[in-house]
Formats: sequence, C-alpha cells, structure tokens
Amino acid sequence: MKNGVTIGKNTMKNFEERLERLEFLGETIRRNDIPLDEALKAFEEGIKLARSLEKDLEKVEGRVEILMNEPEAKADEEAELDLFTGEE
Repeated sequence: MKNGVTIGKNTMKNFEERLERLEFLGETIRRNDIPLDEALKAFEEGIKLARSLEKDLEKVEGRVEILMNEPEAKADEEAELDLFTGEE
C-alpha cells in the first residue's frame, strides 16, 4: 500500500537506513572538533529524520493495534449447524 501501513522489505530497509543516519548525525554532533555550522546542519537534518521516523512508528503502532483487536479466526473449529436437524 502507498499509505505506509503495509510494511514491506523496502520500507523496513528505508526505515533502518534513516535510523542509522540519525544515529550517525547524533555521533557527529557530539564530536568536539565539528564546526558550529556543521553541527547545526546535522542537528536540523536529525530533527527532520526523527520526525519522519516517529510518523512511521505511529503508523506501525496503529497497524499493530488493528491486528491485536481483530477477532481470532478459528479455522480448526467446525460450525455447529445441527440446530435444525431434529435431534434433541
């Protein structure tokens, strides 16, 4: 699906790549030898990434809630239709 609810391999890979990038940016900002303007650019990019990752996580959480609230299908149980067979 294009709305991001269905989670495919590409979506997860993209999520993981963005998360790795966010971690890298965090490490970059913590360095003592980085110029202030570079740190600010890394921080801005990190904020954008964090927000997009948060949105993706909210979509996943919504999907998990839907799945958890679906009634379980009991395929191995047979339907009881002998109500009208005349047996008592």
